[in-house]
Amino acid sequence: MTSKFTVSGLTKTYGANIVVDQLDLTIEEGEFLVLLGPSGCGKTTTLRCLAGLETPQGGSIAFKDRPVFDAATRANVPAHKRNIGMVFQSYALWPHMTVRDNIRYPLKVRKMKEAVGEGAVEAAADMVDCGALLDRYPAQLSGGQQQRVAVARGLVARPDLVLFDEPLSNLDARLRDQVRSQIHQLHQRLGFTAVFVTHDQAEAFALGDRLAIMKSGKIEQYDEPERVFENPVSDYVAAFIGMSNRLSLRRDHDGWATAAGDSIDLTHAVIRDSADEHTTAVARLRPDDVLLHATADEVPLGNVVLHAGLVTYEYGGRYFDVTVETGGEQLILRAPAAQHSAALRGSAPGAPLVVSFSPAALRVFAAPDGAPVTAPEPVAVGAGGHA
Repeated sequence: MTSKFTVSGLTKTYGANIVVDQLDLTIEEGEFLVLLGPSGCGKTTTLRCLAGLETPQGGSIAFKDRPVFDAATRANVPAHKRNIGMVFQSYALWPHMTVRDNIRYPLKVRKMKEAVGEGAVEAAADMVDCGALLDRYPAQLSGGQQQRVAVARGLVARPDLVLFDEPLSNLDARLRDQVRSQIHQLHQRLGFTAVFVTHDQAEAFALGDRLAIMKSGKIEQYDEPERVFENPVSDYVAAFIGMSNRLSLRRDHDGWATAAGDSIDLTHAVIRDSADEHTTAVARLRPDDVLLHATADEVPLGNVVLHAGLVTYEYGGRYFDVTVETGGEQLILRAPAAQHSAALRGSAPGAPLVVSFSPAALRVFAAPDGAPVTAPEPVAVGAGGHA
């Protein structure tokens, strides 16, 4: 049976402020779990509790069935005895040590002299393409090089659990993509167990075997990336994973309509409660799912048509990011530059536009609490991982 890392009823408070609220997690050995959420949602505090850097007020934590914290029995294994690797946002390299000594430090603390003699430091440095930097000091390295050294240090002792605290947020976009890809490749090759904290949905989808989207110290959704992407369980999750367009819907005698009065066909949806209980709803969709048209005649058959006004547009090379307004609500869409450049550059704010989207792109939630109103078709997730 596969060993697991379990968190049960974890609670952490600062005074009257509940930061982690009765949180439960199960992490399979070899799994890459991503804690995703905005600042203040409790994700970093959860990570620090796993590391032993914070002491919770309630709950328990076990690594491979070995308790490392239990509020009921007052068990609390100190951080240096939990056999973890830690990769921090700020690199946290010792400035007076060479790269070699920084990577070797976890082996020294654990008194793993044999691993040092067998070339573990050099092997870890080579894993992250830093083998030629072993005799340099951190001040002589770029940000990307420093973070790769930090990753090597976190992995060199083959810890039970590797914890990443927003390790890419201090890097520029190009380096962020490179280091992210390197971490993903290392996980595929070494199969270490990891918990990765981020507020970036692209990082979460690229790296995670499972995602835990957090809100106010609780987990809003805990699932595989594909299922989170296709079937967000709440308006909060939908907004956070990229469904930034929000439309208010109201029920009338003919069905559902937007705030602007445009009809929307939701007959594909399953309404959980009786029609009398839901007269308003919230629809979410992604910018990529909204199409711009020169005229209503270009709208694909079956699409919902919205009559809107231009707010602004921004050139992005092969596309324009276009903001439109309909019924007092703004939508963002991406329009191919080759097709729409002339029309957009000749339009002033307020110019009438026609946009559309497929009803299948919508995820609809009850207003105002965001509880699901529709039950989208489940997505088949293959056993071979994800992109």
